Amino acid sequence: MNLNEIRIEIDKLDREILDLFQKRMNLCRQVAAYKMENNMPIFQEAREIEILDKMENLAEDDMKSGSRALFTVIIDISKQLQQQLLSSREPEPVLSVPHFDTAEKVGCQGCPGANSETAIRTFFPNHEPLYYPSFHEVFEAVESGEITYGVLPIYNSTAGSVTQTYDLMGQYNFFITAMNQVEVANCLAVRKGTKLEEITRVYSHPQALSQCSDFIKKHKLKMKDYDNTATAARMVAESDQPIAAICSERCAKLNGLEILESRISNVLPNYTRFICITKDTEVSPDADVISVMLTLPNVPGILSKLLMKFFLQNIDLVKIENRPIRDGSFDVVFYIDFKGNLRDRSTALFITELCKSCKEFKLLGNAISF
Repeated sequence: MNLNEIRIEIDKLDREILDLFQKRMNLCRQVAAYKMENNMPIFQEAREIEILDKMENLAEDDMKSGSRALFTVIIDISKQLQQQLLSSREPEPVLSVPHFDTAEKVGCQGCPGANSETAIRTFFPNHEPLYYPSFHEVFEAVESGEITYGVLPIYNSTAGSVTQTYDLMGQYNFFITAMNQVEVANCLAVRKGTKLEEITRVYSHPQALSQCSDFIKKHKLKMKDYDNTATAARMVAESDQPIAAICSERCAKLNGLEILESRISNVLPNYTRFICITKDTEVSPDADVISVMLTLPNVPGILSKLLMKFFLQNIDLVKIENRPIRDGSFDVVFYIDFKGNLRDRSTALFITELCKSCKEFKLLGNAISF
């Protein structure tokens, strides 16, 4: 056969495969109805493994892995279809809503003039925030009930993830209920009268130093990490050394510093995303980003299979990244953000089924964007 004749045969087979696929899915609907009538779970691991092993054994030697992959997808589609049918009979989740206006106490890391202050005043314009020296103290204050809401940076458009925040997420009980983004206009600030050529060291939070690395390299400045941009500015103001801070212009002015250079970030505009966390589950009807943290079994193709679940559910993935678990192994924990609202029955059911595929699973929150 020539190429055109081969393609005609392939097209014919594709139509037959599609017809058989649709017949199989119709049978799956009957399975779903039976499971619902008899209160049986959608996910039955033993049955799934039995089918996959049988199809792999029936396949030719060079098609065994491909056959297993094919039927894995078919089974996932089947489960997704059954979940949709089941969700129509599930009651709507009952969840508390955020109460930003009536919050008793709110807090963030840093001090007046920090970017965190700008972020927290966006969420709570009528509240005076409490300030904490470190990120983990904000998590602790929320978990203990000392404050109702805490605000933390999580991602920068230039420097990427705020790793300190991510590394603390697994250690505390909290719920992300809102997020916003703040434009970060970094400047180089010094005590009045200090010249650029006199500066020996520049202090700031590692994220800010990373955001301004081009400027620092150009002027051959020595970087020094500090807990926060605002506290770095305060330290420079109190020092008698020829040092500088990278901070916001408002922060420089609050500390009586002179601005030598403005808008020194590598990329402009430069934004930092902040999350607002609370102790209990609170979901706004307008929340649209769900955040989860999970680990996966160490088996071939498990991440691909996980991502396929989002595709089959037509769920928009916003972000996925991993961080080391820090237990001496090379295992990682995944952080995934995706579009959705936990008040939606099908979304809530999807998350319930999703966690069954994971070694460990933690729902981090469902945020409304400010």
